Amino acid sequence: MDTDEKIREKLRHELNGDAHLMTSVETPMRTDAFARSDDEKINTIEKLFAGIMEELGLDLTDDSLKGTPYRVAKMYVKEMFAGLDPANKPSLSVFDNKYRYNKMLVETDISFSSACEHHFLPIIGKAHVAYISSGKVIGLSKINRIVDYYGRRPQVQERMTLQIFNELKEALGTDDVMVVVDAEHLCVSTRGINDKTSRTTTLEYGGRFTDLKMRNEFYQLVQNCGA
Repeated sequence: MDTDEKIREKLRHELNGDAHLMTSVETPMRTDAFARSDDEKINTIEKLFAGIMEELGLDLTDDSLKGTPYRVAKMYVKEMFAGLDPANKPSLSVFDNKYRYNKMLVETDISFSSACEHHFLPIIGKAHVAYISSGKVIGLSKINRIVDYYGRRPQVQERMTLQIFNELKEALGTDDVMVVVDAEHLCVSTRGINDKTSRTTTLEYGGRFTDLKMRNEFYQLVQNCGA
């Protein structure tokens, strides 16, 4: 690849990142993603991040900085991107709807933090979820755990919305699910356009929520709960 081709490729990558392109509903993963232990990954990332800091001209002998490569590596593997590992996926036990509640159940303002996969900057927001039981119910905390699990990986907000939606549909055995995600992207507010006030909203729904009246009822409940 000659110099001009390399420049054009970098420009394409930059444009794709700013456009927040999503290539798949599944998070892009290598087949050998879990061949190495968490400790091995932390050790490698620590060394690589130290190299980044050195390239930036930072003095890693300073007491404030010398532990940063390890802290970042541990944060990536054990916290920010723990949702990449299927071993961390929450158990989604469901139960019979013995009390025969047949209206929508809505859980609002589920806080989450994620990271934009194009710039590795934080995405901070809230998810609002509703479903109508087809005979099964799920523990409320499990909904929060689903949101948290799919947030803890490099993400595109559209993909995260679909992943939460699909997970709940499968667990509950119903299409009557609706998910709304509203978030601030620091790749928008701290770089590029530097817009400090804009937010991004994505939604997915199916089954009875394709009825506009049902969706409006959901929106009204979310609005009232946030008032």
